[in-house]
Amino acid sequence: MSIDVTRALRLLTAAFGLTLAMLLAPAAFGQAAAPSSNNRSLTQVNTRPVPVGAKVKFRGVIVRRDGDTFIVRDASRTDTQVLLTDETSIKSKGGFLRGGKSYAVTDILTGLIVEVEGRGDRQGQLVADKIRFNDSDMRAAITTETRVGPVEENQLRLSGQIDELSAVADEARREAATAQETANSAHERISSLDDYDVQDETVVNFALNSAVLSPEARRQLDDLAAKVNAARGFAIEVSGHADATGSAARNFQLSQRRAEAVVQYLAVNHHIPMRRFISPMGYGKTEAVADNSTAAGRAQNRRVEVKVLINRGMSRPVNTARNP
Repeated sequence: MSIDVTRALRLLTAAFGLTLAMLLAPAAFGQAAAPSSNNRSLTQVNTRPVPVGAKVKFRGVIVRRDGDTFIVRDASRTDTQVLLTDETSIKSKGGFLRGGKSYAVTDILTGLIVEVEGRGDRQGQLVADKIRFNDSDMRAAITTETRVGPVEENQLRLSGQIDELSAVADEARREAATAQETANSAHERISSLDDYDVQDETVVNFALNSAVLSPEARRQLDDLAAKVNAARGFAIEVSGHADATGSAARNFQLSQRRAEAVVQYLAVNHHIPMRRFISPMGYGKTEAVADNSTAAGRAQNRRVEVKVLINRGMSRPVNTARNP
């Protein structure tokens, strides 16, 4: 069924508005070179080399992402390979009299407009010290992952020929359908940015009044770490708990120490970067899973829950199909 010309152009114009609000300039989309496959490694992409030790600060859009390495394209259409480390500070920009919000490494997504500051290494990469972005750009970031090249081309053509509707009507119909499909996909992924899937989890228990890991607890954490080291783009949530023995204030402190003991063990013994951990939290006796009136129940409540999370918005497949 054919699409009405006026409706098609209206859809296309809406897509252009969404794209312009998200990007620095038309340069935020792909260059004239043939588009690269998502299966190619970042080392195969042509990027500008950053001199060793050179301090660089620039703004651009993330066009590729692969684990701790990603490509940023600036307004001059120059690509730079950026490397995340344990020391990289990832935050949104704060408003008047307030600081920015810290983000996990999983929130660095393709299409996000960022300001990057760092120094060059021997591989020509920019080792990032700071990454800053607006919260509004985070919500819009997903749409760039679809790489709607035809939309950019049509925008440039229509900018000087908006009155010549008959000349562009046929192509507008095709582009409107693609743009609508892209907008639907973007809306679905944006709505899932705050949703996480639990990839793996474990529960370790503690002795009464203790925050020391038992041999069995260490074995459980060793098993979890072996699975985590093979994963990419994850975050770890650690929550400590206590039974009802003692005062509420003491149980909050004890549960916090238990959570921190788990984080320290995973970071020191298995070299999991601290940026992968969501701030550990102690909940005291407030989230009991068993009856505190029995010894067996209290033993179950003296625990730390460890969950390996994958951002659903990051892991969901992106529709990259284009019209012929």
